[in-house]
Amino acid sequence: MEEKFFKGPTVYVEELSINVTDLHKSIDFYQSIIGFQVLEQTERTAKLSANGKTTILTLELPENVVKKEQRTTGLYHVAVLLPNRQALSSFLEHVLRRGVHLGAADHAVSEALYLSDPDGNGIEVYCDRASTNWQWSGDQVQMGTDPLNGDGLLAEIHEVWNGLPTETIIGHIHLHVDRLETAEAFYSKGLNFSVVARYPGALFTSTGGYHHHIGLNIWNGEGAPSPKTNSVGLNWFSLKFPDEDAREKAIERLKALGIEVATYSTYMDVKDPAGNTIRLTI
Repeated sequence: MEEKFFKGPTVYVEELSINVTDLHKSIDFYQSIIGFQVLEQTERTAKLSANGKTTILTLELPENVVKKEQRTTGLYHVAVLLPNRQALSSFLEHVLRRGVHLGAADHAVSEALYLSDPDGNGIEVYCDRASTNWQWSGDQVQMGTDPLNGDGLLAEIHEVWNGLPTETIIGHIHLHVDRLETAEAFYSKGLNFSVVARYPGALFTSTGGYHHHIGLNIWNGEGAPSPKTNSVGLNWFSLKFPDEDAREKAIERLKALGIEVATYSTYMDVKDPAGNTIRLTI
């Protein structure tokens, strides 16, 4: 994990909040399977951390919660970035031992494991390859979906899994949107993210030369509706700006596109064209 992709002047995903149907069951999953620590817990929320200090994932149990709605916009997966390959190796051994159903892929820029929480919220746990080994063609990075060498990964194990390493962060988020064209305009012209890769029905955006901080797809169907606010799935995710000036410039670009921005005491809220809520923080 290279810190330059997750500190100023780069703008990156820092935190997110998701809805679940059973808070205690979800807490158990995110603690025992993923390896988070619980920082705070109430009757309806749980703030989760990797380092025991900073919340990067909040679980919420809304009133009259409904199960995950199919064929809607919202969360495809949240990607938990481990600091190195050894940590991913230990995590793989851990989840195999626990009998967790997994997907896996070698994306050239990274190695990734895929699973779902008890409500079907998608999770990627991954580690990056060194950025010096990423292949670029102009401003487009080469990413693929090849089989993961699981045996080779397991050979990296140095220690038994004991929860998320303290350096763990949210590496990226991948969203279902309703239309790629409007999503691209919002994220590139409004938030100044660069499109660094395109695939059928999907595109990937980043700042600072990362392989992607935000993925966008229409795999739930073009024109997919937004889910209900009390549905399982994404409440919001945050984008961290290096300073107030950088955030203000983003807000000006968004307003020039006719996008409404709501102001709160410690952050600002904006919705992308598909209805995904983003907190703009510094």
